Amino acid sequence: MKYKLETIPVWDAFKEDSECPLCILEESNEKNYIRFFLGDSVMDPDTRVEVNKTGFCAQHASLLFSGGHKQGLGLMMHTYLLETIPQFEVYTKVLSNKAHELAKKSVLCTVKLKDRSLNTALDNLCKFAQQNTSTCIFCHRLEQTLLRYTFTIIYLWKKDSEFKQALSASKGFCLKHLPMVLRMANTELSGAQSTEFIKLLIPLEVASLKRLEQEILWFTQKFEYANKDKPWKTSKDALQRTLQKFTGRVYRE
Repeated sequence: MKYKLETIPVWDAFKEDSECPLCILEESNEKNYIRFFLGDSVMDPDTRVEVNKTGFCAQHASLLFSGGHKQGLGLMMHTYLLETIPQFEVYTKVLSNKAHELAKKSVLCTVKLKDRSLNTALDNLCKFAQQNTSTCIFCHRLEQTLLRYTFTIIYLWKKDSEFKQALSASKGFCLKHLPMVLRMANTELSGAQSTEFIKLLIPLEVASLKRLEQEILWFTQKFEYANKDKPWKTSKDALQRTLQKFTGRVYRE
């Protein structure tokens, strides 16, 4: 797959010296997509068609709900309902018919009947319902954007000695985005380069986790009366950064 290079946002994210530059990029692009989905795209037929196919996950539906344009979100949800209801009725009709057939047979039989076709109809309805709560156009577009940024990170590491130093001096990546980086490196780098990249990144990640362990420890100890007047050192925001390292989201006061 070919990716477009986006070096400026990547460099800007690394300059923030966060626990994970991809978290910074994800947060920024989430805001961009909120503006996109609640802006002119509300009336764009192509976007509405895409939304009708997948809908939004709970996390991004919540962000859109708080995005300041409830009418626009309502319009998208209305067409999504118009698309979903006929499909839902197909599955419920099949299930209802199977249940009705089995009920009539049970009247004539003293043994409790089990029917594979009823189980299949039930499974199909459940899968349809789960599909409509787990797919998300927002997630898909955000993932594709992050893949472009991840490709740029690997490209810059390979081509730019200054960036290689910046990565070496960074705090690495969160555990959510680390697999994306490692997989991209394995795909885009030669065997020797991939080995070199892993030998750089894994010790960086281990050191970062151990540093956080010490910072979060002092964070908790600062709440003790004996330590109340002692300096925070680097631990004042250790809780936010530790949560980010594990969840892949930026936590701000």
